[in-house]
Amino acid sequence: MTRAELEHAIRAACDVAHDDAIFVFGSQAILGQFPDAPNALRQSSEVDVAPVGRTDMIDAIDANLGELSLFHQTHGFYVHGLDIEAALLPDGWKARLIDVRGPGTFYKVGLCLEGHDLAASKLGAFRDKDRDFARVLLAERMIDRTTLMARIATLPIELTERERRAEWLRLTAVELAL
Repeated sequence: MTRAELEHAIRAACDVAHDDAIFVFGSQAILGQFPDAPNALRQSSEVDVAPVGRTDMIDAIDANLGELSLFHQTHGFYVHGLDIEAALLPDGWKARLIDVRGPGTFYKVGLCLEGHDLAASKLGAFRDKDRDFARVLLAERMIDRTTLMARIATLPIELTERERRAEWLRLTAVELAL
């Protein structure tokens, strides 16, 4: 996915939801802070979004812009409408959102997760692909381990699970010589 495609997804989702702003919280949110993110971080053809004000329109986003929709067939990427509560997010994430707004979004707003918050959220899920995503962010020095460790500490998961993620981060930092 490219930044231009993210902007297209933002404007399309806002139009379908009849909302001026959406949260962008899947992996492609990285394009908010890093428009030229490495290709390894831009592999998904899916943008996860949640309308800010019109949560009743999540299903409409999926129906009109989701996987296998005409939008997907036409543009080669799709928009997955989800409730923001579906994401595991660290404390204070809303204060760090990255605004994506301009001609490419028709001045609608995509509120993208900041890189450390995105990595913490990915590590909250802790799937192989999510750990790989966080590893690239660290290896490319797009995020730093100290800030990521602090964000992991505030994830809404059991203490033993936060400790597991912290240990993964410690081992990964050693592996990457951070």
